[in-house]
Amino acid sequence: MSVNTLNELLLRPLSAFRVLTNLPGHGNLGPVTVTNGGSLKSLRRTNQERVLTLLLKNGPMHRAEIARQIDVSRATVSTIVNDLIERGVLEQVGVPASGRLDGRVRERVAISRTAGVAAGLDFTLDRIALHLCDLERRELATQSVRVPADASASHRVRAAALLLDETLDAHGLTGDDVIGLGVGVPGQVATATGVVGPSLPGQPWAGLNVREMFEQQFGRPVMVENNTRVEAMAEYLWGAGREAATMLYVNLTSGIGAALVLDGRLYRGAIGGAGELGHLSIDHNGPTCPCGNRGCLVQRAGAPAILQELRPILGNEATIEDVAEAARAGDRASSSVLADVGWVVGQCLASVCNLLDPGRIVVGGPVATAGPVVLDAIAAGIERHAMAAVGSTTTVVQADFEDSARAGVRGGAALVLQEAPHLASLLRRLTDPPGSDTTTLRGVR
Repeated sequence: MSVNTLNELLLRPLSAFRVLTNLPGHGNLGPVTVTNGGSLKSLRRTNQERVLTLLLKNGPMHRAEIARQIDVSRATVSTIVNDLIERGVLEQVGVPASGRLDGRVRERVAISRTAGVAAGLDFTLDRIALHLCDLERRELATQSVRVPADASASHRVRAAALLLDETLDAHGLTGDDVIGLGVGVPGQVATATGVVGPSLPGQPWAGLNVREMFEQQFGRPVMVENNTRVEAMAEYLWGAGREAATMLYVNLTSGIGAALVLDGRLYRGAIGGAGELGHLSIDHNGPTCPCGNRGCLVQRAGAPAILQELRPILGNEATIEDVAEAARAGDRASSSVLADVGWVVGQCLASVCNLLDPGRIVVGGPVATAGPVVLDAIAAGIERHAMAAVGSTTTVVQADFEDSARAGVRGGAALVLQEAPHLASLLRRLTDPPGSDTTTLRGVR
């Protein structure tokens, strides 16, 4: 898609895109409200959603185990499962031979791959990326499009709508198949409200309720997170954080952000402000930072500081990617600067390790692509300054996803399936016959 074509599309009204508001019967999902009191029909719907919630969380399960988990009879579970299989929400899957204790085949049930898709959107300064995955987190499509760096938030929403629309079309899907969106944006996102904080002056999202904006326009449940957190989720599930009980993700780019994942869930803090590693002070008498603090880590280890030190050598047009490439090629000046940066970052992370003991630290962003020159320095800084037991057992590894936007959209889609509330309610409603007497969901338009 050319930039001119995109600019023309950005000027269209939001109503021009199919994936927006006019999706019947699906909107901002709030708490489930049962309108039929204690009737058998309401009880059956509640049990359906309990089954779906369990399978979304645990993956394929035997019917007997489902019955034990939700404390209902096996006959009730079989009735629910058979109905949902007939409606295409569930499917039967076999048990691998290695898992058959007595040699007999025992079928398990799972959410059908075709029951719906989760979408992830990631917004950077001049790029929008999209990821679609099925309900077992398998990739269906990953696409991206460039946008003008000065594009407004509403223009970016239009471009995202168009990108989603075209990608769904290409895979024979419609907006009705999307069960939720996970959206990554720069800046702190208030957990309670979805409003992006003013920590990044000039950002198009600053001060906006991004969650509400996307829910109104896309008509689906939306989870909005800081870019770093959705990248962390991707690394935890598919990347360098796999099989780690606790993982700290650190992104080294223009800013320095961190995200902690505990047993599969992101830690956000009381108001959503956790992870601002770049604004830890390393020199209380240092220069004033735009955040109001003095001597922040980002002023020493962020990309602008690195480039300021190396542009006399690499040239004024050099980028942080150029610096990393030069270090990999053995350039002594670049390697020396990045090693110093790694050591300072390691010093800061040593205090974090003493406090949180993350076990595994995954380092991403363009600075990390320099490889061992940065990672070894970070590890050395941690080992030197952390308590001995923690410093010697903390591993520092490079992120598997070098492209942060690709990681972000995968993590956004996964976040929908990991944490979004009421997905079971929506999944069941998507297959209800037209005109059926369904449970009322507060906020659905």
